[in-house]
Amino acid sequence: MTVESAAGLLLRTAEITQGYSPLAKAVLEAAADDLEAGGVTREVLRDELESDMNSAMALRFNAALHRLVLTGRAPMLAPFYLSVGGTERPDGIGPALRDAMEANREALPALVALPCQTNEVGRSAGLVLGFLGVSRQTGLPLRILEIGSSAGLNLRWDRYLYTQGNASWGTKDSPVQLSDRWNREPEVFTVDATVGERAGCDPNPLDPTDPEAALSLRSSLWADQTERFTLLDGAIRIASELPVEVEKATAGEWLERRLLEPRPEMATVVFHSVVWQYLSHDDRQRVKAAIRGAGERASSSAPVAWLSTEPIEVAKRHLVRLTTWPGGETTELAETGPHGDPVVLR
Repeated sequence: MTVESAAGLLLRTAEITQGYSPLAKAVLEAAADDLEAGGVTREVLRDELESDMNSAMALRFNAALHRLVLTGRAPMLAPFYLSVGGTERPDGIGPALRDAMEANREALPALVALPCQTNEVGRSAGLVLGFLGVSRQTGLPLRILEIGSSAGLNLRWDRYLYTQGNASWGTKDSPVQLSDRWNREPEVFTVDATVGERAGCDPNPLDPTDPEAALSLRSSLWADQTERFTLLDGAIRIASELPVEVEKATAGEWLERRLLEPRPEMATVVFHSVVWQYLSHDDRQRVKAAIRGAGERASSSAPVAWLSTEPIEVAKRHLVRLTTWPGGETTELAETGPHGDPVVLR
């Protein structure tokens, strides 16, 4: 990756954050300027510049800086970070950002190299439409299998509370409450649903009850979006009460094994959220083949579904899509924001 392409990637990601996180936008734009000027950002991103892979580099860079702030190693940035009580506008963050990188120039390359771990709880606001839709269609308990699970927080989607107007679904006293995210009351909120089995996989799974893993999850949040921290903390609390297996494995290989194990009298739902872009071409093909093969073997007593929310329109909007078997019918359920808000029902 050249300096020019790395700076361009920082700026393109900054554009995606516009309207969502003024702080992330300011950080990425200041880093791009410093990178092009030959500043300390070149040293911080040296390993990225020597690689042909971009793999969410800008998001990983932003998370690395946030980690420094959360752990007290970048006090000069703290006044700009709402996540630690900062109140300063981010417009003038450039000098403080450069000082923070200078002070942590040895540690930052390794922190930037950590994988992207945005296990966004808010995306369950879109995913719930598919889970409840399968429950309404089949009347069966759900077997949910998630690829790219990270810490598996969205595998606990049924322990959250969803509320829109007078309609609600979920666990009434849940510490994760997703409210007023939909453009109208979802009809499926009247459906009963139970999860009979849940499991996931990830190349780098996190245990959300481990303090270091929880730090990785918090670091990946945009620091001026405080509601996301509230949701994450609630989801971590639920995770401590409901253990879920998240196996260290690639998506294709894991699904091939899991989907060979039929579950009579259960509806199997394979799902993922903002994962497709991180899979290799070969792994995507294996995932498609495994799901479609399971779909061909599906029956009314053992149906299969593929539920996803993935980016469209340069990642500013995501499409929630559901395909069900027998039959292979695909339905576009909704469009959502990158973190599950708002949800515009189709």
